[in-house]
Amino acid sequence: MRNVTDRTSNPFGMRPSCERFVAGYGDANADFHVVGDHPGRHGGVDSGVPFTNDAGLRLQEALADAGLLRNVGTEPEVRRTFLSYLHMCVPTGDGDPDVSSYGDMERFFDAELRAIAAHVLLPVGARATRHVLENYTAQAHKTTVDMERLHATELRGSGFLVLPIRDPSEWDGDDRGELVDGLATLRSTDFRREADLGRFLAGDDPYYVR
Repeated sequence: MRNVTDRTSNPFGMRPSCERFVAGYGDANADFHVVGDHPGRHGGVDSGVPFTNDAGLRLQEALADAGLLRNVGTEPEVRRTFLSYLHMCVPTGDGDPDVSSYGDMERFFDAELRAIAAHVLLPVGARATRHVLENYTAQAHKTTVDMERLHATELRGSGFLVLPIRDPSEWDGDDRGELVDGLATLRSTDFRREADLGRFLAGDDPYYVR
């Protein structure tokens, strides 16, 4: 059963033990799940919404061009899209959280990811991409996390389709255009990969499974 909620911010009521955190934001029944590293790197420390620093807004603009957002800003209007972090706690200082604390936060991210059950995972940056490939695909043993090469490239996961995104703070050349084109191409395909088993049941209602 999919979770259905009208709340856009923290729809699943996540409450980590840290003093300040940036919870997931978007459609709880999303088709696309954008996964960042942590609020200090990808924004949200001031707004409370993921991907709202300069680099995050750059990503938002590309997602809007690709049809995943209706508008951009500190409270973007999403289209079947959810935004969240591997590590939702706001780090102290200017650095990354302690490596060990990512393990402590994994249960929150995993619970959120499985509750949403999006069809497409969009990990942003090397850490998020490595985590998604290692935990939600069979690709980790044969895929080097080279973000220049993996950027906007479709990878098949275990029930998920994965499209890694190079950290927008490092974009150059046509990274933005490649992402917009890759997402547009993906949206034009049967990315949901669902089968209608309704024909085996009584009545005329469809019953889709992945």
